[in-house]
Amino acid sequence: MIQANQMVIKKDRKSGWLRVFVTGLLLFFAGLVIMLLAGNPNLFPTVVMIGNFLVPVTFVAFFYERRRLSQLSLPTTALSFFYGGVLGVLAASILEPIFIRQSDIFTVFTVGFIEEFVKILGVLMIARRWRHDQEMDGLVLGAAAGMGFAALESSGYAFSAFLLSRGSLSAVVIVTLLRGILSPVGHGTWTAILASVLFRESNGNRFHINRKVLGAYFTVAILHGLWDGVPGLVAVLFSSGLDVLVSQFLIGGLGLLILWRRWREAMRLQAEQQQSLLDGVAAEEIASLMTRSKEEIRL
Repeated sequence: MIQANQMVIKKDRKSGWLRVFVTGLLLFFAGLVIMLLAGNPNLFPTVVMIGNFLVPVTFVAFFYERRRLSQLSLPTTALSFFYGGVLGVLAASILEPIFIRQSDIFTVFTVGFIEEFVKILGVLMIARRWRHDQEMDGLVLGAAAGMGFAALESSGYAFSAFLLSRGSLSAVVIVTLLRGILSPVGHGTWTAILASVLFRESNGNRFHINRKVLGAYFTVAILHGLWDGVPGLVAVLFSSGLDVLVSQFLIGGLGLLILWRRWREAMRLQAEQQQSLLDGVAAEEIASLMTRSKEEIRL
């Protein structure tokens, strides 16, 4: 969605994501300390919410600031975060009990295929009537939808940890911090990859599902399955927490590498479109000058 009159790339403010992260982190620890000192349990939901939404919101802000020529607005990106989270969590809660009847080696991949499908619903909801031709739009909206899902899922895990630990605050904080640290290499990355390819392969006002889109879907679903399954296998074989973390960071690193390549391609496509627009404007100006010159000669 690049307009012809947008010829100059605006100077991006690329430090806003860091301010979001630092401010949120300070608020999280401030809320935690105040809750402990004041003994006020009413602050518990606030602290948990800040902790589980901090990294997802920061991740989205990071890519939103780097959208360059994309015409995406902040409210639209926020809606993708909301729809991706709410629709994704609700749909996954319905579909997973239907398709998962027993726990085996294939269960983690079934979860991957289900969750990668439901998360993209938020993007489809937002962009169903748009012109779909900007890979950068898909990347940013996908990152927002995936991170909305991650934030709500992490909140659920934190609440489960609270119940299973019989009210242990330390258990909730550990789950919140661990999932926050790992969230950038998970849901947001996978949905951004899929949505960027979907937008790149589509045109007009309708989405196109082809082999490349299906390939991206299978890729992120398998990465999701490996993310869920490999650490457990490694823990059984080697009985080492370090091996589990290494395996997760390797799988997460592969996802980030694919996302980086998608972002680089989106940047290249934006530059090509901008150059095409510039060439078109230049051709129009030359034609206009030639027309005026001919009229002056006749006079």
